[in-house]
Amino acid sequence: MADDAAVVEEGMNPTQSPLVQVSFQRNVHRKQKYLEAEPKALGITQIGLSAYQILCVAVFLSKDLSNVGTDIPYFISTLLVVIAGSLAVAAQNLHLPTLRACLGMQIVACVACFVNVILSLIKMEDVPNFCYYYHYNDNFTLHYGEICHNIESTQSHFYAECVVIHVTLLAISATLAAYCCKVANCCGPAPKMPVITVQAAPVQQ
Repeated sequence: MADDAAVVEEGMNPTQSPLVQVSFQRNVHRKQKYLEAEPKALGITQIGLSAYQILCVAVFLSKDLSNVGTDIPYFISTLLVVIAGSLAVAAQNLHLPTLRACLGMQIVACVACFVNVILSLIKMEDVPNFCYYYHYNDNFTLHYGEICHNIESTQSHFYAECVVIHVTLLAISATLAAYCCKVANCCGPAPKMPVITVQAAPVQQ
């Protein structure tokens, strides 16, 4: 069989080989597409905004101006976004397992940001416990009633800002997840690009 193949190969005339040959090859530089998303800047933004949220809510909680029942899932969700931002920065080395881990965490971060938007809307309507006395007791003083009104106004504006921040983080996480998906090939096989090879015509002696 090897002899037959050799005979066929020897029997081919150079003039019969095609001058233009089209082949499909994997793009060896496709991992570089992840860097187009500016993952370092977006990852640091995720970490910074999430750290700001954690510190602010911790201050509210320490002053007894917030509800622990909604703060615990809020903290957990925000920490997940911090982890996702850290992985986005780490994935700049274009190591495929790191990119896949980044993709998974960015999807989790999208869910976490959506949960935080809902929690922020709930917390926007919360009134501090000690303010109920001044709202529903006929003998409350004007001074403390005004303080409670200011606290409610500040809290409402703060959590409205939180909604905007978490919507921004949701958009960042979705962007990074989309770029990771293109590079990690978790949604389908790696794309191939056409390569055209032009062969010079044989020189006639």
